[in-house]
Amino acid sequence: MTADVDTAFRNGPQRHFWAPGDQVLWRYRGNGTDDVHICRPVTVVRDDAELLAVWLAPGTPCVKPVLADGTPVFREPLATRYRKPRVASREQWWGTGVLKLARPGEPWSVWLFWDEGWRFRSWYVNLEEPLRRWSGGVDSEDHFLDISVHPDRSWRWRDEDEFAQAQVDGLMSGELAARVRQAGQRAVAAIRAWGPPFGEGWQDWRPDPSWPVPGLPADWDRPAE
Repeated sequence: MTADVDTAFRNGPQRHFWAPGDQVLWRYRGNGTDDVHICRPVTVVRDDAELLAVWLAPGTPCVKPVLADGTPVFREPLATRYRKPRVASREQWWGTGVLKLARPGEPWSVWLFWDEGWRFRSWYVNLEEPLRRWSGGVDSEDHFLDISVHPDRSWRWRDEDEFAQAQVDGLMSGELAARVRQAGQRAVAAIRAWGPPFGEGWQDWRPDPSWPVPGLPADWDRPAE
C-alpha cells in the first residue's frame, strides 16, 4: 500500500476498500487497554461505504485469551473470570464458519451461524466499539452484552451476567454501560423492524470455494497504523 493510499484510508474523506477475496485481520483489544487479545484472520466478502462483510472459515488459525494456567475463560467462575491473568492461545476456529457484517460507525456487528449442511442457525448481534479500520484489518473492543436472533425473528439478550460482572470489576464505567445498553436497544429496534442486515438474505450466502483459509501472521498483534 502506498503512502498516499494509506493516508486516504485512515483519514478520508476518500477511503480504500478491500476487494472480495482479500485477507485481513478482525481483532479485539482488551477492555481498557490497547493490547490485542483476540485475532481472527478473515476473507473479505464485500467492502464499501455501506457494509463490511467478512468470512471466518472453518479451520482458520486464530488467537484468543485463556487463563494463565491454560483454563478456557468460560470455565472460570464468573466472580473471578475477569480478575485472573490471561495469556494468548493459538487455536483453529472450529465449527462451520461465521459470516460477520458491520456497518461503518455502528456500535455492533452481526454474525451469521450455520449448522452442518448449511442449515441456518441464527444471527448474533455483538455489541462493541465501532470498528476502527487500519491497513491490515479492523480493530474493536467487545462490550460483553449480546443479542441472539433466530430464524423466526424471535430474539433474546445474551451474556447479561457477564455485562454486569464487567461493571463490578471495573472493566466498564457506568457511563459506558449506559451507552452500550442504549446501543442494544437500537439494535433491538432494527431487529423488530427486520431492517438491515436481517432482511437482506445473507443466510443464503455461500463462500467462494476457491478462497484459501487465511493464515495467522507472525505480527498479528502489531499496533494499528
